[in-house]
Amino acid sequence: MLKPQDIRYLVVHCSDTDDSLTARDIHAMHLGFGWDGIGYHAVICKDGTVEAGRPTYWRGAHVYEYNTQSLGVCLIGRTDFSEAQMQALDTVLRDWHARYPDAEICGHCDFPNTEKTCPNFDVRSWCAERGIGA
Repeated sequence: MLKPQDIRYLVVHCSDTDDSLTARDIHAMHLGFGWDGIGYHAVICKDGTVEAGRPTYWRGAHVYEYNTQSLGVCLIGRTDFSEAQMQALDTVLRDWHARYPDAEICGHCDFPNTEKTCPNFDVRSWCAERGIGA
């Protein structure tokens, strides 16, 4: 079980697909990997709808070796995220950062144990431009 004081990272991901996936689709995909279901705590669909993934008290499956100290949000898409998605991401990150003020906001690609480029934009710069986590 994740404890609020253990959350050190708020991690932004992308689905790396062009599909209009939902949290339910990702849940099914992750079950197919043999996981305990969806690895993210939130999913942001193309229309900006935020769908629940794992509860925030449940350890995620989204950043190898960092799941016990992070929450993950996934944008559906690869590089072309809608304005509605980015506004929803702003809302999610502001909410999470208010609850976990000591947590660092970063992209999946910012972790040393991945070769992924996910979420395919500089999360730290994007947050700085919007005044999130400052």
